[in-house]
Amino acid sequence: MGIVVEINEALNGFAWGTFGLSLLLGTGIICSLITGFFQITHIRHWWKNTFGVIDGKGRIINDAGALSPFRAFCTALCATIGTGNIAGVATAICVGGPGAVFWMWVAAFFGMMVKYSENLLGVYYRRRNVDGAWSGGPMYYLQDGLGGIKHCKKLGRILGILFCIFTVLASFGIGNMGQINKITINMENALASTFLANVDVGTIMGVSVVNWFIGATLMFAVALIILGGFRRLAAVSETLVPAMSIIYIAGCLVVIVMNIGSVPAVFVSIFKFALGPAAIKGGAAGTAVQIALNTIKNGCKRGVFSNEAGLGSSVMVHSTSCNREPVRQGMWGIAEVFLDTIVICTMTAIVVLNSGAIDLNTGLAAEGVNDATLVAQAFGSNFGMIGEWFVVVAVTLFAFTTVMGWSYYGAKVTEYLFGVKAAKIYRFIFVGLIIFGAVMESNLAWDISDTFNGLMMIPNLIGLLVQAPLIIKLTRNYADRRIKGNDVEPMLSYDPDIQKEAVRMVQKEDD
Repeated sequence: MGIVVEINEALNGFAWGTFGLSLLLGTGIICSLITGFFQITHIRHWWKNTFGVIDGKGRIINDAGALSPFRAFCTALCATIGTGNIAGVATAICVGGPGAVFWMWVAAFFGMMVKYSENLLGVYYRRRNVDGAWSGGPMYYLQDGLGGIKHCKKLGRILGILFCIFTVLASFGIGNMGQINKITINMENALASTFLANVDVGTIMGVSVVNWFIGATLMFAVALIILGGFRRLAAVSETLVPAMSIIYIAGCLVVIVMNIGSVPAVFVSIFKFALGPAAIKGGAAGTAVQIALNTIKNGCKRGVFSNEAGLGSSVMVHSTSCNREPVRQGMWGIAEVFLDTIVICTMTAIVVLNSGAIDLNTGLAAEGVNDATLVAQAFGSNFGMIGEWFVVVAVTLFAFTTVMGWSYYGAKVTEYLFGVKAAKIYRFIFVGLIIFGAVMESNLAWDISDTFNGLMMIPNLIGLLVQAPLIIKLTRNYADRRIKGNDVEPMLSYDPDIQKEAVRMVQKEDD
């Protein structure tokens, strides 16, 4: 076990260390530059074509084998909005100080164009599977995009397979057992401090009966949804994700308004400690440079954990959209990162920094602060037990939707590796592992899954960088046609047959 831990730490340091995060931020900067900082220069256009069409064209389905753009967006948000939006933000602040929030924003700003580029290539290189549904993702633009370059055919195929293997393993860990474990711990603690206080509920195989009950309940609920097929999962996502997001944002806004007087000081502390100033040097080990790097690392890492920009995971859902225009679905990727990190994570950060658990003058966490329960304590200090239960329910819903989203990711990469029938078997295995997440105690499984999560990022980002010229062409082609109004032949698919069909459908929609 000691050898396994050492190997995992080395791989984790590679994936989530200076190399991995530099590759991620570097890719984000390049994607922003080559698209002319699309997230800023065309903000009105992408906002109008995402949030602006939620109740209109965004819900229209014009393809029997696809989802509406809004439903694909919500299904992707299932996995994107998770415990990272609550506990992850608190951890980033406790470890990296208030300045970590600033670096979450930086990661999100450039992450918008990473996810835009991922979705762009995902739709461009997608194809129909044997059931007539769309299949897309990094494995396809690595195989056909990178693999289409001279002497790179085998490399593209190998990187695509590696991405799939890392995704399957991460889906069982961070996408399943890790999330279920987080739900179980939060629920168990909340029940123990309220309804089950001083009650001996007994154990089974050394594990509390409460944990077994929570695990069995979650396994049944997940099975009911994901074994009912992708469309049932998408329908639940379309209803649950907007509702839970709005309710959580509203709850945060109430807490912020109740403590509105300290909000200016919160933002001052975020910018003040963004580069790890000497003010916290005396209270933390290491040099000011090390502190700055720690702040940047934790902010960027937690930002990626939250919005998944760079992992290539949500591309598999966005590729099922009935959007024929790659750029249009790319814009939903920008909206996804904006809502997840700029809105929800920022709300959590303000609540945490307003709680008094973080000294805004030194940037250090108060003695005895538990980052895992910090947000619940912040709500509890304003609303008592109701506030704590509000966060418990929010964490449960956020983690539950993450499990649903990752079940789809794992199924799609299994389909790529072994076919559609194997993907159905995968779903049963995925459901069966849920009970283990509820009763496991070791953190090693989570740590290993964290590593596979990071390793997914590397082949995906290589695929984006290599195909930067294509990203430029597709973006310019769309801008010329849709923004400047020029009469230009659309670039919609790498496949000639799909291209013809897509052009016909686009012309029909325009007419």
